[in-house]
Amino acid sequence: QVQLVESGGGLVQAGGSLRLSCAAFGRTFSDYYMAWFRQAPGKEREFVAAVSWSGGSTYYADSVKDRFTISRDDAKNTVHLQMNSLKPEDTAVYYCAADGLFRRVVISTTRWTYRYWGQGTQVTVSS
Repeated sequence: QVQLVESGGGLVQAGGSLRLSCAAFGRTFSDYYMAWFRQAPGKEREFVAAVSWSGGSTYYADSVKDRFTISRDDAKNTVHLQMNSLKPEDTAVYYCAADGLFRRVVISTTRWTYRYWGQGTQVTVSS
């Protein structure tokens, strides 16, 4: 059974940092894009960041660019999201996702192209 398990969420003051981790079980995703999405109360789930299967390319939503960093460690089958300079508007449930297409060439920010999802981890940023 394939599982993605997120960890690292919590409560932090504005300007603080958190590091989210996503561990994959049941298979490896070294040949697949990995991404983070988030969903705030009453809002649609939105793309946050993605890393290519090679690890050589990353892509970020404008709202988190220059503050968040996505990385992957295929030896440990994990993906991380380092979040700095957090803002109250970053408050959401953060989800890890694995692409459904083998060695995708062009990055996708569309949630429907991601096949596997974690259960999410809550991030709350207080002002």
